[in-house]
Amino acid sequence: MSDYRFIQTEVADHVGIVWLNRPEVLNALNRPMVNEILAAFEEYDRNDEIRVIFLAGRGRAFAAGADIDEMANDNSISMELLNQFADWDRLNLVKKPIIGAVHGFCLGGGFELALVCDLLFAADDAKFAFPEINLAVMPGAGGTQRLTKLIGKTKALEWIWSGEMRLAKEAHELGIVNTLYPKDDLLEETLKYAKRLAEKPPLAVRLIKEAVNKAVDYPLQEGMFFERKNFYLLFSSEDQKEGMQAFIEKRKPNFKGH
Repeated sequence: MSDYRFIQTEVADHVGIVWLNRPEVLNALNRPMVNEILAAFEEYDRNDEIRVIFLAGRGRAFAAGADIDEMANDNSISMELLNQFADWDRLNLVKKPIIGAVHGFCLGGGFELALVCDLLFAADDAKFAFPEINLAVMPGAGGTQRLTKLIGKTKALEWIWSGEMRLAKEAHELGIVNTLYPKDDLLEETLKYAKRLAEKPPLAVRLIKEAVNKAVDYPLQEGMFFERKNFYLLFSSEDQKEGMQAFIEKRKPNFKGH
C-alpha cells in the first residue's frame, strides 16, 4: 500500500494496482485525487517491473463524478488559470496498458476516467452517465471526444444530452465495456486478465497500444505506415529474438521487456 491520501496502490505479479479510495463520497474525483492517480500511473509507467496498470474503486462505486463543491464557485478565468485538465492530458501519454474494473456508479468525471482505460470490464449492475448537462455544464476531461470515437456521433449526442444513466448491458452492447461479470466476480476476473496480459512481451504490448490509438485518428495509409515502423522497431528487441527462438525450440518464451 502507498502513502497517497485519496488512492491506494499495490503491486501483484507485474501488475500495478490503483484503488480509488474516497468511498465516503462514492470516489468523487477532486483535483488532488486526479493528481495522485496521474502520479501513480506515471510511476508505474517508469517502473520496468510493472507491465500492466489496473484501476478500480473501493466501496460501492467506481467513481460518482467530479467533486461539485470544489468547482461551484469557479469562473472561466479561474478555470483557465488553474488549467485543471493538464493532469488529464498527461494520462493520455501513459504507454503501458490500463485495464479498468467498473462497479456501481460510473458518472461524469468517473466515466471520463473509465474511458481513459484501454480495456474496460464492468459488473453487471454498473451504471454509466454524463449528468453534467443537468448542472448546465458539459464533460470537460474528454467525455465528448472519447465517447464519440467509441460509439459514434448520434449515439454520443443522445446520451450526453439526456444526462441519463445507462446500464452496463447497454455500455457493453455499444462497445464501451469489453466484458460483463457478476459483481462478486468482477475484480478477480479483471485482475486475472491483467495478469495474463502482463505475461506478454511488454514492448510489443506497448507498441500495439500506440498503433491502435493512432488508428482512431489517422487516415488508413498513415496508420499503416505508423504500424509498419513499430513492426520493424520490435525486431531490434531481445524479446523478439527470444519469442521466435522459443517458437522454433517449442518451449515457453521468457520475455523481459528488452
